[in-house]
Amino acid sequence: MPELTRLAPELAPAVLAFELDNRDYFAAAVSDRGEAYFARFGDRYDALLAEQAAGDCAFYVLLTEDGTVMGRFNLYDLRDGTAELGYRVARQAAGRGVATAAVRELCELAVTRHALHTLRAATSHENAASRRVLLKSGFVRTGPAGPADLGGRTGSWYRLALPPVR
Repeated sequence: MPELTRLAPELAPAVLAFELDNRDYFAAAVSDRGEAYFARFGDRYDALLAEQAAGDCAFYVLLTEDGTVMGRFNLYDLRDGTAELGYRVARQAAGRGVATAAVRELCELAVTRHALHTLRAATSHENAASRRVLLKSGFVRTGPAGPADLGGRTGSWYRLALPPVR
């Protein structure tokens, strides 16, 4: 069973393999990361780890037992009890409920580990699968998302009020 794991230095090769293996698949629904991202992956990865260490973001990967990354699930801009959610899953995991289960697990971690009370996420109009994941996870549409929010695409913002810590 895949497991959500905090981003760590030793996971860099597996994360890069995930991004490269799924690049064309991702580009069909979200803006491509571009050649510069891959050419400077090590620097970008180190920057992500620094953001996570500072408490500004929380990055997770969905790992299989053999260490293969099946997805990335991230909380961005943690402040005042809120964060933005972003995620992507491998082509071979699509349509199997993997993203929905991981988003739900990340929502629990958002409360218990990160003391958050609200999550926001944006998805493009073309990305019906992402929209379904958000709706199944309890998010509600709150309004339009423009090209600046979605790498040149248009779509919608969604919001989830998280339950209080028990």
